[in-house]
Amino acid sequence: MKNMDKPNKIKISAGPVEAEAELNSSGTARAIWKALPFSSTAQRWGDEVYFSIPVSLEAESQKEVVDMGDLGYWPPGAAFCIFFGAHRSAGATKSGQPAR
Repeated sequence: MKNMDKPNKIKISAGPVEAEAELNSSGTARAIWKALPFSSTAQRWGDEVYFSIPVSLEAESQKEVVDMGDLGYWPPGAAFCIFFGAHRSAGATKSGQPAR
């Protein structure tokens, strides 16, 4: 969900849990912002939670290793990723890091 009072701030909700994040100024982040609000079903892979989003983009920038708290977009799955531990991608990099 967009926070119209705070540009680039989003709220991520999962049941009773809510977190606020800030998108950066990348093209990927702008496309995600424009697609908000949306709902999806989250899945877990290692130290990552990810879910499909209504955004389909090519890789903008890539990062082989991500840090805890990073957010990212994974083009092959059109997925928004939330990293809650240090993570090294397995064969495909996460890209277009919208926020940290």
